[in-house]
Amino acid sequence: MLNRTGASGSSTVSGGSGPVGRSGEEAGEAATRQTVREFLRRVTERDPDRIAALYAEEVDWMVAENPAVPWIKPRPTRADVAGHWADLAAHTVNGEGWATVGAIVVDGPEAVVTGELGGTVAATGKTFRSPFALRLTVENGLITRHHVYEDSLAVAAACTPDAAA
Repeated sequence: MLNRTGASGSSTVSGGSGPVGRSGEEAGEAATRQTVREFLRRVTERDPDRIAALYAEEVDWMVAENPAVPWIKPRPTRADVAGHWADLAAHTVNGEGWATVGAIVVDGPEAVVTGELGGTVAATGKTFRSPFALRLTVENGLITRHHVYEDSLAVAAACTPDAAA
């Protein structure tokens, strides 16, 4: 639990080994923000291995699974993360995917990115659009948690072929 005290802006952490100076906290947040911004930059490059290089060897990965969406499945390792981005690229139309970032909120090693995303599924030609929130945890410059909250029903609907008439 973080308690901010005094007009000087000093901080203490309850249950820790002692006070944490505000400058240390700000440096941690700056490092988290830098990793998150680099992650977002690499996502625009669409290079799965370069994106995955920002992740720890083991990842707490959570995206609502749906069997209709081929790129959404458990991804507990860095190699699996690269597979996610490769699968996403393989199953969506190149040049038609997009995301806008509304806000990046950072508190120590935790970050939340909000925005909207969309794309076109290659197999169906259907488009999807969804607001999203992405929770990331950054430790030692690497992403250790990746939790996505999105309109998974809209994504699944775009991945589902229309019934034959």
